[in-house]
Formats: sequence, C-alpha cells, structure tokens
Amino acid sequence: MLQDKIADKIAGKVAGRVAEKLEGNAASNPVPGSKSRKYVPQINSKLRHHILKVPDAARNASGILVNGRRIKSLVFTTDIAIIRNCNADAVLAVYPFTPQPTISSSVLRYSSLPVFCGVGGGTTQGIRTLQLAWDAETEGAMGVVVNAPIGNEDVERIANYIDIPLVVTVVNEQTDIAARLNAGASILNVSAAARTPEVVRAIRRDFPDVPIIATGGGTEESIMRTVEAGANAISYTPPTTKELFSGMMEDYRSR
Repeated sequence: MLQDKIADKIAGKVAGRVAEKLEGNAASNPVPGSKSRKYVPQINSKLRHHILKVPDAARNASGILVNGRRIKSLVFTTDIAIIRNCNADAVLAVYPFTPQPTISSSVLRYSSLPVFCGVGGGTTQGIRTLQLAWDAETEGAMGVVVNAPIGNEDVERIANYIDIPLVVTVVNEQTDIAARLNAGASILNVSAAARTPEVVRAIRRDFPDVPIIATGGGTEESIMRTVEAGANAISYTPPTTKELFSGMMEDYRSR
C-alpha cells in the first residue's frame, strides 16, 4: 500500500512537470492551427536551405505598401544567383553604369522578387531617363529609381509618364525634399553611408508621412538604428559571391 502511494505521488509530480513544460513550450512556440500570431509555419527546400537572409532587424521596419504588397527589405544587387536565393521582399537593381534596357530586362525576367530598376541620374539625364523608365514599366518593374544628381524637371517628366512608383535617391540633408516631392517623387531612397540614420531623422522631422527606403549597413545594430530613425524599408547590400563561396568552402573543407 505504501509503495503504491509513493508511486502515485511520484507519477503525479512527473505529470505536473510535463504539463508545465508543455504549457511553456506552447506559449513560446504555439502549435500549428493555434490562433496565436507567433506561430509561423516554415517550409524549407533540401537543396536551398542555406539561402542568403537579410538581417532580422529589417523586419522591425513598418514596410511600404506598393499596390497591396508590403516591402520591408530590398536586396541591393543585380546578381540573379543572389536574387533567386534571398529572402528579401524586393530587389533594388541599381548599378554604377549607364542604365541599359538589356540589364533591366534580364533582372526582371529572371527575378523571383519584385524589382525596382535604376533608370538614371548622374550622367544619364533627360529623354534617355524617360525612355528607360517607360521600358522598365512595360517589362514589369514594381518601381523605378533615379540617383543623385538629377534635376526636378526630369523627376517631374518621369512621374507624369509612368504609372509605377518613382524612387528618388537622397544623399544628404541639403537636398530640397519638398521640391522632390512636389516634382512627383513617390518614395525617397536615403543613401548617405554612415550618416544615413541622421539624414533619415532630419527628413522625418519635416515629412512624417513620406515613404523612406534607407541603407542599413550590414549588422543588426546598424539596421536597427536606421529603422528607429524612421526608415520604412531597408536596402541591404549582400556579401559578394566570392565572400559567400569562401564561407561555404571553409565549411566543406572542415568536414
């Protein structure tokens, strides 16, 4: 009788501990089918499980709704291999050469993500920029991007000619933001290197509702600073293919 009572007591304690553990697990990682918003089902490919991931801090941005699709992170690249193996929400396809329809068309054709195409600024101005913006829209771009410097006249012409967002790059606080917006800029793209958070904060003080994409750097901390300054979306520069290969090969050699 005594042994039975001891066994029952031990069984009761064990059952209680198991119940507490299960309850704790359910709170931190809800089971499938629960109404909790914390549970996110994940489906991963056997061959593509090591995709390039944007730092988690970018998910703290509010995002920008473009035709019903929320964009919180944009990968800054024209590399199709990276684009096809990245968890960003969109692509910022801007590069340091004169924009060419062949390049934009290739990225748009093979990208698995919405694309914002660079169409001008710097040495590319006037009617050529207008034609490139039109070509990008007809190819299926989500938006077009113009770099600094570019005149407000060109911004206005493009904005009046296309039916997709026009993203205008801002590199410092000296930019006349009101003039850019009046000319037709839909979104500002702040690219001020290490001073990006300060520039974002300065813009946000005077224009609390303007959509802002901003460079966030390569760390969780730097991206978080940019988000806290007021950026709605983060552009992320990925490692180079060489850097990605280097890490993979080191892993392979160690096996």
